[in-house]
Amino acid sequence: MLGVGGYTAASFLSSLLRVFPPHPLRLGAHELPGRLFVAPMAGVTDRPFRMLCKRLGAGYAVSEMVTSKRELWNTLKTSRRADHTGESAPIAVQIAGVDPIEMAEAARYNIDRGAQIIDINMGCPAKKVCNVWAGSALMQNEPLAMQIVEAVVAACAPLNVPVTLKMRTGWCQAERNALRLARAAESAGIAMLTVHGRTREQGYKGQAEYDTIAAVKAALNIPVVANGDIDSPAKAAAVLRHTGADALMIGRAAQGRPWIFQEIDHELRTGMALPPPRVAQVRQWLLEHLVDHYGLYGEFIGVRTARKHIGWALKGVEGARPFVDRLNTVESCEAQHAALDRWLQDLEQRQSWWPTSANDEHIQLRA
Repeated sequence: MLGVGGYTAASFLSSLLRVFPPHPLRLGAHELPGRLFVAPMAGVTDRPFRMLCKRLGAGYAVSEMVTSKRELWNTLKTSRRADHTGESAPIAVQIAGVDPIEMAEAARYNIDRGAQIIDINMGCPAKKVCNVWAGSALMQNEPLAMQIVEAVVAACAPLNVPVTLKMRTGWCQAERNALRLARAAESAGIAMLTVHGRTREQGYKGQAEYDTIAAVKAALNIPVVANGDIDSPAKAAAVLRHTGADALMIGRAAQGRPWIFQEIDHELRTGMALPPPRVAQVRQWLLEHLVDHYGLYGEFIGVRTARKHIGWALKGVEGARPFVDRLNTVESCEAQHAALDRWLQDLEQRQSWWPTSANDEHIQLRA
């Protein structure tokens, strides 16, 4: 079990420092500006959200998964997921599917549209994905999984595009085969591997375990990224010490709190906690994010999909729940934006700093 106990205040502060190697992390021709990554999350990590996280300290972000089914490439949903307008390099796109030829074609398709790194999804636990044997279900069929890896690497190599892989520890408690698959993937040419410390059977329940990630890191020569339950600087430092990972990937803890990357980076580098952002700063970030969000999705979809981002951001803020409930009935982007602006201005009059209690559920350390 992973914990942060056993440290005095001074020794724990010291242990936070120098947890990342001093040299930059490279993927092919790309030098990543940081070692804190945004996890690909369907319905969350669209281009506006990725750009916001990068602005607030994330060194790398992977897109929502794009299907390998050619007949779906021209749909509005896929075209939005393949939109990288204004996004800083490197552009990383995750692809999902079960057919090696289709996955290779999907890699080339996305490279033609700006992808500079291709990530293979072998970690999604969603039933609609696993029911067609994609995502983490591929871990049950190691020969097929490796055929896909080999086909995608072969398609990307002539174009000098690195291929990465995201997986789980295994399908279930009794079938933790991440280490075996990781070794095979490295041999097949994978440039970086991310391991979420849960099985597919767990979904997002229970607690992440990091022993498997540590074993994968010890066995491989390529960069290994640790993912799962990283929700505070202290937890980030503990995971790094336990696993020896080259980078950390953060998913759900960034929902509504995209400045978590700044918080973690600052504390890992200096050993000092970063003060919470000012309400005025959060107001600027959220409102600018909404404008970018509306630009991608348009009026009808934009106002509706923005609701979850607003809800995440205001979760736990005193007095926010009635406001969010009212805001969820607003039907226009202009009215939604204006109402949030007014509410945040009122909050700013009451307090200067963003309430840390708003995200207590994120920052509790878990074993």
